[in-house]
Amino acid sequence: MKLVVVGAEGRMGRMLIRAVAEAEGCTLHGAVERPGSAVLGQDAGLLAGIGELGVPVSDDPLSRFVAADGVLDFTAPAATVAFAELAAQARIVHVVGTTGLSEDDLTRLKAASYHARVVRSGNMSLGVNLLAGLVRKVAATLGQEFDIEVLEMHHRMKVDAPSGTALLLGEAAAVGRNVALAETRVSTRDGHTGARRPGDIGFATLRGGSVVGDHSVIFAGPSERITLSHHAEDRAIFARGAVRAAQWAFDKPPGLYGMDDVLGLRD
Repeated sequence: MKLVVVGAEGRMGRMLIRAVAEAEGCTLHGAVERPGSAVLGQDAGLLAGIGELGVPVSDDPLSRFVAADGVLDFTAPAATVAFAELAAQARIVHVVGTTGLSEDDLTRLKAASYHARVVRSGNMSLGVNLLAGLVRKVAATLGQEFDIEVLEMHHRMKVDAPSGTALLLGEAAAVGRNVALAETRVSTRDGHTGARRPGDIGFATLRGGSVVGDHSVIFAGPSERITLSHHAEDRAIFARGAVRAAQWAFDKPPGLYGMDDVLGLRD
């Protein structure tokens, strides 16, 4: 499978290049960066620290997409939306690990999925998506006397909050309870907030150091608590998951998919 990595210069971009190079049945077809980037023209393999691959970094995504089978995208919302339109034109797989997407961004991804196979997740790791499945099951089993809180911590450089993974887990809890996350989500508490409303799904965000990603979902009931947690120790888990998602979507019809589909976790 011929794959293109966009945002090749970034930390995740380099990791995606390595993951593609290591994956059986995959080859790096292209590496893309923004116009003016200092790495344009460099060999993508050397950029990623794995030796020459014969793939120079380019600022022309469409020319790389048209002869590829898929694109791996952990960039930024505006860039992802633009890449989605190009992936739709090329009729290829678009794996989206970008977080911080707005409702308008998601609407545009949905439009692109009429022509592309779009796999989007706030987290591409196997463990996190298994955790989401457990959260959904526990939320469906326990009553509203159990309060739900999502706690996450990331490195000091992360720019969005709550994290995409925290929102993925909150959405899993909301689905389990058959409620809308938008109507039950509480992302900030400050000052005299009053008592906690029954049914709220709370989020708490921590930032500091070099933490890759820690997530816990707490079900706090009368005299007992259940805590489900995942701790990421290496960003390579996200890159490997993205490659797996691309391989899964290769022969699927156009549509908008998630890691639940990739891992066969749909109820």
